[in-house]
Amino acid sequence: MPSMSAITGWSMAGVAAIGAAVAGVSPPRLPDRNAATPAMQTPLEDDMGRPKPLDLPKDVEAKLAGVDKAKVDFLKSGVTGRYVEKDALFDRIRKGSVQEISAYIDAMQALHAQVEFKAGRDLASIPLDTRSPWFNAWKVKRSAALDPRRDPGPIELTRYIGGYGGGFATFAGAPVAMTPEDLKAGKVDVAIVGAPLDMGSGWRNAIDGPRAMRMTGGAAGNDMYSMINPNAALKIVDYGDIAIDQNSTERSVDHVREMVGEIARTGAIPIVIGGDHSLEYPNVAAAADVHGKGNVSVIHFDSHYDIGRGRVHLLDHGQPVYRVISEGHVRGSDYIQVGLRARGPDLETFGWMRNKGMRYHTMVEVEKWGWDKVMARALKEAREKAKKLWISFDVDVLDPAFMPGTGTPVPGGLTMREAQPIMRNLCAQNDIAGIDIVEVAPYLDTSYKTALNSNFLLNACLAGIAMRKKGLKPGYLNPVSVDHGLDAYYGKKN
Repeated sequence: MPSMSAITGWSMAGVAAIGAAVAGVSPPRLPDRNAATPAMQTPLEDDMGRPKPLDLPKDVEAKLAGVDKAKVDFLKSGVTGRYVEKDALFDRIRKGSVQEISAYIDAMQALHAQVEFKAGRDLASIPLDTRSPWFNAWKVKRSAALDPRRDPGPIELTRYIGGYGGGFATFAGAPVAMTPEDLKAGKVDVAIVGAPLDMGSGWRNAIDGPRAMRMTGGAAGNDMYSMINPNAALKIVDYGDIAIDQNSTERSVDHVREMVGEIARTGAIPIVIGGDHSLEYPNVAAAADVHGKGNVSVIHFDSHYDIGRGRVHLLDHGQPVYRVISEGHVRGSDYIQVGLRARGPDLETFGWMRNKGMRYHTMVEVEKWGWDKVMARALKEAREKAKKLWISFDVDVLDPAFMPGTGTPVPGGLTMREAQPIMRNLCAQNDIAGIDIVEVAPYLDTSYKTALNSNFLLNACLAGIAMRKKGLKPGYLNPVSVDHGLDAYYGKKN
């Protein structure tokens, strides 16, 4: 096996658009912290994005004999890897005259001067108008004094005794809670909250994920596998939507972190319905705020690795994992990814993940060993050190046949038949710190299957939490559903 230094060598995919690559050039100072969330600080040992010196073949070095030394040093710095692969670079040099080679290097140097940040020319941050009288109005909560007086507790919004609808659509058909006092007074087990963040995704519409899941149903009602109705076994509420500033991901995630922490501090399990996957960062950070750093592990279902780093924006839906680990909310060894299959990571990024101690389980691994073995391994890893588990579920981990309404679909993913028992069992086996279900973009789906299937996954999660509360073994299947409850035709009953 190659060494980590070999694995983490320079690659185009891993370093595109990463600044401060030339030796002696310091990266720009990161912006000041937001109200609740400090700006990400790059770990000292993390030199991802800095080019490795480029070794020139002897025949190439010979061709450069007549080229200005400063230009040759520029080539040797390795920064040219941003603009051309080294084999193509060497081929161009071998075929060119001294004048052509010099002009070629000039073009790359000109690009390089424009690509990186330059103080005085480029904005280091986007200014806000602090004179606005509505600066914080988007997230300031109404005072209870403005409303009719009521006793704390969940509020039932249904109008009729039976049937469907007839009131206001809520997650899992649950009553509504508005304040931490409502959660405490109602002794709420699970608070489902919408977070319609849409700024961190290139393909927009995750803003409508919470609305679509409320409207399509499927999260409420009986789970046939366990014959448990989560709505009867648990005290579940819809906690409304978290306020989002759709012009600023950074401002929004500050408030998401506050609100998820608000739920968790009451003892209820927060389930966050997104919204794009930028939300994983404030969600997991909030769980660590409440339960303590080092006490929370994460199982992250996704077709993408979401460890982008060195981008212009400090957070988007492809970077939450990097921020969570770099800021120390979760140890790298407590971060487990499942379902990876997109056109990344490259070897450099896999090397970074391994150096941080992360565990990842690709669809390649699943294809070789099967879901039972892979999930048993993932669960063992998640339980090694941490007491609590956060489940982050990007719906694009499922095959687009089941989840077409998502911004970055990737073929070859999970089926619903696989995903439902996986989620049910994870929730039944673990002390859940929280769950997020993200990247539901219903307008990209000509049917309603994306929202409907997402609700069935939510129902499986709730059933698993209820199983744990009732003390049922993980993997429990109700005999009435399995074999009519009449015989042992298939062998020993569960």
